[in-house]
Amino acid sequence: MRKRMRTTAVTAVAAALSAALAAPAVAAGPGGDRTGDTGDHRATARAVRAAVGDGVPGVTLRAEDRRGVWTATAGVGNLRTERPRSPHDRYRVGSITKTFVATVLLQLEAEGRLSLDDTVDSWLPGLVSGNGHDGTRITLRQLLNHTSGIYNYTADEDFGRTYFLEEGFFEHRYDTLAPEELVRVAMSHEPDFAPGAGWNYSNTNYVLAGLVIEKSTGRPYGEEIRRRVIAPLHLTGTSVPGTRTGVPGPSSRAYGKLTEDGSGPVHDVTRLNPSMASSAGEMISDSKDLNRFYRALLTGRLLPGEQLEEMTDTVAVNDRNGYGLGLMSTELSCGVTVWGHGGGIHGSTSDAVTTRDGRHSVAFNFNGDWAGDPGAVIEAEYCGD
Repeated sequence: MRKRMRTTAVTAVAAALSAALAAPAVAAGPGGDRTGDTGDHRATARAVRAAVGDGVPGVTLRAEDRRGVWTATAGVGNLRTERPRSPHDRYRVGSITKTFVATVLLQLEAEGRLSLDDTVDSWLPGLVSGNGHDGTRITLRQLLNHTSGIYNYTADEDFGRTYFLEEGFFEHRYDTLAPEELVRVAMSHEPDFAPGAGWNYSNTNYVLAGLVIEKSTGRPYGEEIRRRVIAPLHLTGTSVPGTRTGVPGPSSRAYGKLTEDGSGPVHDVTRLNPSMASSAGEMISDSKDLNRFYRALLTGRLLPGEQLEEMTDTVAVNDRNGYGLGLMSTELSCGVTVWGHGGGIHGSTSDAVTTRDGRHSVAFNFNGDWAGDPGAVIEAEYCGD
């Protein structure tokens, strides 16, 4: 859901990226390290262990390619009991939710039920207004590729203190927030820029996208994701929790520092009401499901060719990254380009990427939000030593 909570909790909730490959996992060694250290995955194995060495409590990873499946775990899933992480762990996936939301909107476009060139105001009259925001000038496409200019509600300092820092989090972790409340937080600020005049990651865009799905279909966005994506792909570890505060098993605990600079003691932040993330980042999944989802998406199982082309038409973020419609592309140091998304939410940093042909996928999770480098894991898996 956030850019990097481990960098600063107040500006939390945005995007990330990652990747990997395939073969059987190696048995646990001393200290609970279950990372396979064989074949083409040796660099990935080292990167996973390095994340734990950097302070991440535990890592779970699954990589798949034409040669098969390779799973790895390192560190622990529970700091109190020292129980290791499992390859089957479910975890909060944060902003990976955005790819699911964008997929549903593109399906609705393919069915003729809406157009991505529709304005936000045509679907949500009067909701995007105030302090220079004007929903009559913003299209659904601009929501999905973050060119709307709409302020990111999770960057609001009061919201950050209330939901991401220690004192506020423990008082408000179980609050239920309506998506319209989240939008109102954003509307209390000026836009980042005029619609279409720039690019800036905003969780508010996807809260609005979820509301458009509901308005278009008459059903909550989570129900549409279940009907259109989770059920057809048999994603048995994936859910849209709504206001459910726990993570279904099998799962590990999630840990956070709840400070702006990532210092201080570690707290168990597993239980929370994910309505604070809404359709920008509330979903739960596991690595097997995420690989299956992105592989199906990029190979045309979920979208017609025209919509998949729209989704992969990217806006340049920097020299190596582009953002499409809920989907990010990253050119790695060895020239390989991967597609996917990443996300963070309290105590959980997740990434899932695949090659454009869907033949090489990886998904993984850190059960801590203040340490570790997901990009290093991706580089190691696709580029090796």
